[in-house]
Amino acid sequence: MDARTWVIDAANVIGARPDGWWRDRPGAAARLHARILRLLAASDWPAASAGQDEPPARVVLVLEGAARAGVEPGTASSPAPWREGTPDGPGSPDRKADHPPAAPLAVVHAAGAGDDTIVAEAGNAERPVLVFTSDRALRHRLVEAGAHVRGAGALWTLLDET
Repeated sequence: MDARTWVIDAANVIGARPDGWWRDRPGAAARLHARILRLLAASDWPAASAGQDEPPARVVLVLEGAARAGVEPGTASSPAPWREGTPDGPGSPDRKADHPPAAPLAVVHAAGAGDDTIVAEAGNAERPVLVFTSDRALRHRLVEAGAHVRGAGALWTLLDET
């Protein structure tokens, strides 16, 4: 299934790895944001092995609580990926013409409960939607809303491939 939109439960994904994130929630959010941008800009799309043959058209990262201080809300895009053999290398003025830009990454700050914001973002997104979370109660709500769900570990696997 090639999802057009990914929605990422940042708190759940960050919390899936015991790397000291609890000491610096804003820093953990900033690191996750940077890793997602790097994944989206990868020249060789690694998610094909996970059933996602093409990058999504849009990615939404939902931040809540103290993590909101780590990344401003809004949309960022990675540069178009550079592939070996592109004329003049990564700085080529033709780079964007040769390769489409990476999917935009929208950062949404949850005003209240992050789960409610994630369900709302998934419900308003272009289908099919894939949400990364391991929260069982949230998974149930998302499936009822028509979204596909994969655990936080699935996203970490993709991030670790880039």
